[in-house]
Amino acid sequence: MNTLARETSAAQIEVAGGVDTHQDTHTAAVVDQAGRMLGHRTFSTTEAGYRQLLAWLGGFGTLVVVGVEGTGAYGAGLARYLMAQGQAVVEVDRPDRKARRAVGKSDPIDAESAARAALGRVRTGLPKQHDGMVEALRNLRVARRSAVSERANCMRRIKTLIITAPQELRERLRDLSKARLLRACAGLRPDLSLVGEPEQAAKVALRVLGRRHAALSVEIADLDALIAPLVEQINPALLVLKGVGPDTAGQLLVTAGQNTERLRSEGAFAMLCGVAPIPASSGKTHRHRLNRGGDRQANAALYRVVLSRMRWDPRTRDYVARRTTEGLSKKEIIRCLKRFIAREIYYVLRQPAVTLVDGHAR
Repeated sequence: MNTLARETSAAQIEVAGGVDTHQDTHTAAVVDQAGRMLGHRTFSTTEAGYRQLLAWLGGFGTLVVVGVEGTGAYGAGLARYLMAQGQAVVEVDRPDRKARRAVGKSDPIDAESAARAALGRVRTGLPKQHDGMVEALRNLRVARRSAVSERANCMRRIKTLIITAPQELRERLRDLSKARLLRACAGLRPDLSLVGEPEQAAKVALRVLGRRHAALSVEIADLDALIAPLVEQINPALLVLKGVGPDTAGQLLVTAGQNTERLRSEGAFAMLCGVAPIPASSGKTHRHRLNRGGDRQANAALYRVVLSRMRWDPRTRDYVARRTTEGLSKKEIIRCLKRFIAREIYYVLRQPAVTLVDGHAR
């Protein structure tokens, strides 16, 4: 067969690609429509490597779809490049443990598994876009979440040091309120020439932690001043919902992503947030179990909305009273409310101009 005939034959074949992503290299594999492995190869995680990867995949035939692992992490740059080139991209899950036990694990094997998953649309989804305001919001929230965690850790360390501090220092600090304790710690004046003594060393440590706590509080306030108007610019209707503040709205926006059309239904969004009950029925037994998957930060955000509404929203309080008389526990009621609120928020995320009545979507 001559070169032109081979090129024509290859162009008539439809193929699917799969990519196992890592920090420095990506391993790609390609399969045909019958699922037969056609080849695999490793490329660098540079723009030149992305071009070579796409050209290599296209050399086997008409590239229908590319399945990429970790489009929110190591595969983010590749997914962004492929979509910019007009290539259909889907995010694929890692192979399940049973499959790995059967065939083993290697980069080519994982890439082939990704290609087969993309071909059959097995556990796939549209990747998030990382080139809009929601991505900017995510970056700010990463810094804020880190600062909040470090600030809480500072407070725990302070209380731990006070427990083991020398008696005089412990008696001086142990009964102070949180605000007064932080001011007292930041204002301690240890004798640095006697830092080998436990009391002076404890004062140094408490002063450092107290001042670090204050600095982190300023950092969090500065980030909040940036996050709140950005959230309002992205989706102002979300902040009108009862119990939804800038922090909660920001997390839900990041979970949904810039391209909210990737959320096929409100049920898919509920599953993404881990608030959709999992069927656990068999034979004559019909039941559901608690969903422990999904984005746990989004789940926590919905939980905060529920707590706020249970306290301040008359409509929610009436629902809680009714369900309590039906025999449901508080935990069960909260799970039901999280599911309802996820449905409400989904329509606001997809249609920011949705009608709102008394802080609820209509």
